[in-house]
Amino acid sequence: MSERHMQQVISDPKDFDDRSGNIVERLIFNNRMALVAVCVLLTAFFGFQMRGLVVNASFDKMLPQGHPYIQNYVENRGELRGLGDSVRVVVENPKGDIFDPAFLATFARINDEILVLPGVDRAWMKSIFTPVVRWIEVTEEGFKGGPVLPTDYNGSAKSIEDLRINVGRAGVTGSIVSNDLHSSMIVVPLMPTDGAGNSLDYHTLSTALENIRAKYATDASGEAPVRMYIIGFAKMTGDLIDGLEKVMNFFLLAAAVAAFIIYLFTRCVRSTVLVLVCSLVAVVWQLGSLVVLGLGLDPFSILVPFLVFAIGVSHGAQKMNGIMQDVGRGTHKLVAARYTFRRLFIAGVTALLADVVGFAVLMIIDIPVIRELAMTASLGVGVLIFTNLILLPVLLSYVGVSPAAARRSLAEETEEVKGRGLGKVWLLLDHFTERRWATAAIVVSIAMAVGGYYVALDLKVGDLDAGAPELRPDSRYNRDNAFITSNYQISSDVFAVMVKTAPEGCRDWQTITEIDRLSATLEQVPGVQRASSLADTMRAYIGGSSEGNPKWLTIPDNQSIVDGQINNALSWNSEFLNTMCSLSPVLAYLTDHKAETLNEVVKVASEFAEKHDNGERKFLLAAGSSGIDAATNIVVAEANRTMLIYVYASVIVLCAIAFRSWRAVVVAVLPLILTSILAEALMVKLGIGVKVATLPVVALGVGIGVDYALYLLSVQLAQQRLGFSLGQAYQRAVAFTGKVVALVGVTLAAGVVTWVWSPIKFQADMGILLTFMFLWNMLGALILIPALSHFLLQGETRRSSTKPDEATLPEEALADTCAAPRKGVETPDAYARSEPALAKT
Repeated sequence: MSERHMQQVISDPKDFDDRSGNIVERLIFNNRMALVAVCVLLTAFFGFQMRGLVVNASFDKMLPQGHPYIQNYVENRGELRGLGDSVRVVVENPKGDIFDPAFLATFARINDEILVLPGVDRAWMKSIFTPVVRWIEVTEEGFKGGPVLPTDYNGSAKSIEDLRINVGRAGVTGSIVSNDLHSSMIVVPLMPTDGAGNSLDYHTLSTALENIRAKYATDASGEAPVRMYIIGFAKMTGDLIDGLEKVMNFFLLAAAVAAFIIYLFTRCVRSTVLVLVCSLVAVVWQLGSLVVLGLGLDPFSILVPFLVFAIGVSHGAQKMNGIMQDVGRGTHKLVAARYTFRRLFIAGVTALLADVVGFAVLMIIDIPVIRELAMTASLGVGVLIFTNLILLPVLLSYVGVSPAAARRSLAEETEEVKGRGLGKVWLLLDHFTERRWATAAIVVSIAMAVGGYYVALDLKVGDLDAGAPELRPDSRYNRDNAFITSNYQISSDVFAVMVKTAPEGCRDWQTITEIDRLSATLEQVPGVQRASSLADTMRAYIGGSSEGNPKWLTIPDNQSIVDGQINNALSWNSEFLNTMCSLSPVLAYLTDHKAETLNEVVKVASEFAEKHDNGERKFLLAAGSSGIDAATNIVVAEANRTMLIYVYASVIVLCAIAFRSWRAVVVAVLPLILTSILAEALMVKLGIGVKVATLPVVALGVGIGVDYALYLLSVQLAQQRLGFSLGQAYQRAVAFTGKVVALVGVTLAAGVVTWVWSPIKFQADMGILLTFMFLWNMLGALILIPALSHFLLQGETRRSSTKPDEATLPEEALADTCAAPRKGVETPDAYARSEPALAKT
């Protein structure tokens, strides 16, 4: 059979030349059974591997490893007691103050149960029942002190009274004990590993804490003997993982919605099921591959399988639509599958490669959790090239589509060509190839871009809400955080500046004076509740050594006096210096970890360090939870624009390869830029900051959004290069791909819009943004591509003295890449006559 007749209507596969098509097509379709067998085996293998899939998080993976602040923290974390990963547990007496025998007995049991949990740094756990929390006072005989909990404590009235006195002596009201004395805090520093040397399992730890909370929630009478409030990265992560169980329901809902939309489009059960199955196979391969590579999922990458599934369904719909059209014209299902593979494989591969790029560029961000997300997503989308571009057409070549559905699809297209049904929409879109409509569309788009740009100038980096923005404001965690913040003078948001000296260098009175100056400077910053440092300890010790005279509550310039008090601080295991007296942290307790608060603290601390660093002492930023948040914000801010530049550069290269026209690249990319600008403006209006959880969204929207342009513009260009005018080419392109582009946009949006109701707020935010970007990219493709083409792509049409129609053009010119109908070509016979040209396009 000649190349000219390669895509004629062939109802009997015996009449089809198996040697036709390129080498990839022949390799696939001439070995169909072997390919299906391999896929079945791989699916079984990866499905078996999924048994080892774990969902966990790591504190260290959230750290931007290359940032100087984090390097300073990691280098000195062994000397920083509890200033990294920690949990705070507050136990409240709902019936009175903490000096109640029954409450204290319960508190002691809770304290002991938390102490033995895996991963707890027991030496530095702090509460009124641990020996590291001490009191000190000055007497006629000198300094006296000891643990806040009396050594002879036995629950008697006298020992409880001694405890009350020691709490007052220790000055822990507002830090370890609440301001109203109705609750007390347990500060639980965590180690990176559990006792067995394994990475700390945050979900297990969070569950253990919840079990303790549930255990003491009620007593025999049914009343609550105590109330517990728990915050910290480990607890937040545990809550996120718990919420993922509900998220799985959204996966099922997304699958059901996608199936419903595809079925409405095709009215064919068998092909709809195949599209869903192939997309699910891609997810199985992706998750199984993660286990093989020794990776897992975390709360931030758990959403990736949802996206892979939605992308797979959208690309599968393109293949199914092509086969359905050919079967409707009388082509055998095997031949139709090969025709569709020829027409859409290159466009599909290019589109999926753009998606891969959209994920892969996230690798430039120096945060391990984002890099793992990028790897997970790139792997999943790469798998789709095989499951949805190769396996799906092969399976459809066996199963085919419903003949009734195929006839119905062809009848609908015939009606649309006559301007009925959706044809009215396609005729409306055709107007955007005309100068008046094109000019109006571009002017409106420019106005929207300018307005969106000015709104997007207010886009913030970091968290914009107190508590844990990853969770809902009314979540248990955020309610606990609100209680602790309102009842304690210090928060869990701690910004630490590390003062580094040579060994024994922190004894120098000048160093302590500089520490005191930094502490006083930080206290003046809006958002700082208070600051604490070694200078406060020295001031208290020196004043106490002078009969409590307030005149001596200072840092003297007498080194011998300071040396004596440093020795006292070392003997009492002060948290403000290490055993070598070479590191002393200055702690600023913040009201929140919002972007504005952190930016101001970083600015002041950096300026102070720049002015006061010398050969004897260095002021190193930053440790503490807020110090880590500040470093993360800086990395995210720097990576945000860089990431977009890489995404657009990659998309431009791919489009240039696909279109072979710089003008076509401009037409494809400008609608994406408009969507990116409007998406950032939407983030401002919704109060969503750029952070680890939201940073990937804009990149994903660009990488996935270019799919629309690739499918639509490739057909339009093919028609123009055959000699059709822009209006005719776009009419023919949109008649076929317009419906499918709309289907893809709606399917992708439907796959993520359900996230809006997720208990995990950052998932809801991603759902809103991705839904907006998917739908807006779809509209941009359908409206702006013809409008921009009017000014940039008119020259793509072949110069000819005769009008391209059936009478003057060769038969090959009557067919487009997808055999779309147009007026005058309305019957299956007419399609059959035009099919030979498909081989040459």
